[in-house]
Amino acid sequence: MTVELLILLIVIVTALAFDFTNGFHDTANAMATSIATGALRPRVAVALSAVLNLVGAFLSVAVAATVAKGIVRLDAVSGNDLLIIVFAGLVGGILWNLVTWLFGLPSSSSHALFGGLIGSTLAALGWSGVIWAAGSDGVVVKIILPAVLAPIVAGLVSAIGTWLVYRITERSDPGKVEEGFRWGQIGSASLVSLAHGTNDAQKTMGVIFLALVAHGTLTKNDDMPLWVMGACALAIAAGTYLGGWRIIRTLGRGLVEIDSPQGLAAESSSAAIILTSAHFGLPLSTTQAATGSILGTGIGKGAEVRWGVMGRMAVAWLLTLPLAGVAGALCWAIAHFIGGLPGVLVVFAILLVLSALMYVRSRRDPVDTSNVNEWPGDGAPQPVQLPTSLSESTTHSTRA
Repeated sequence: MTVELLILLIVIVTALAFDFTNGFHDTANAMATSIATGALRPRVAVALSAVLNLVGAFLSVAVAATVAKGIVRLDAVSGNDLLIIVFAGLVGGILWNLVTWLFGLPSSSSHALFGGLIGSTLAALGWSGVIWAAGSDGVVVKIILPAVLAPIVAGLVSAIGTWLVYRITERSDPGKVEEGFRWGQIGSASLVSLAHGTNDAQKTMGVIFLALVAHGTLTKNDDMPLWVMGACALAIAAGTYLGGWRIIRTLGRGLVEIDSPQGLAAESSSAAIILTSAHFGLPLSTTQAATGSILGTGIGKGAEVRWGVMGRMAVAWLLTLPLAGVAGALCWAIAHFIGGLPGVLVVFAILLVLSALMYVRSRRDPVDTSNVNEWPGDGAPQPVQLPTSLSESTTHSTRA
């Protein structure tokens, strides 16, 4: 086995490890509201989500074709130099995913990946290695603008949907409304999981494809190999099945107290936006779309929103690109300073050690199926005021 092939294999394994962390990090996007409302039992929810993520990964490669394209100038390097840049970026993304998971913060795995790649590219190629703004390409257009717009649009759609749902059902029996919408949630949450597979699994496919082109195994005009699609689909499905209970608790209980009508509105809004972005090949942050949708349901219902939790999530969103970038740049610097295969192995060992330390730390305050629906509280939530007629129409379903 040649050194080049061994480096390629390490890059592929690291890419699949990122896909795995993406799975358990982003399960909450699809299933947090269904678990919070009792529409699905926790284990059933994550199993269903895992299966649909697996299926969704095979439905399209549109997003895979756009990963890193128009963001960084990776065509300026080739061979092992390109592989090390990609490897360092992946490690940076994984480390940020694990840090935010440890604190139960639903940050964007997509932005962690792009941040890591941007950081390692800056370290390797300098400022000119990143496309900041160039027509329809660049960090501003492809990352920053969608990051700002996705939660706002999702929040507006879900707020309007929630308001309409409660207006339509205000004279109906509350018990029957709750039961009916729980059944509806199974369908809408499944759709979000399917959409997540079509979007997020594609990002890792694109990274592995890029690595194979750098190694010379493929050309940029080749089709996506089936084994790449299968490996990425299995990795994200396996991560999804583990649950990511810490983030599920934050989205399901920490932001807004959710009833089934709200859950259906949030999931439907998220699915519509994620599927639309996948159709156009846009690597959207599913986390930000889902969070915006959940926040919108609280506003649409006139429920209480924990703005302190939302504030911490917003800070995590702001820090994702720069801190994942710093991690990616440091990993590239270490690998480049040591050089060759030894440098890659040292960075890989650092990744393993830090991952193990964070897992051990998480065991001090475990979150699992037994306490995923128990929010410890974070100060007094601030109520969102809406017109009196809407507040009165929803009083019967507001939780204590």
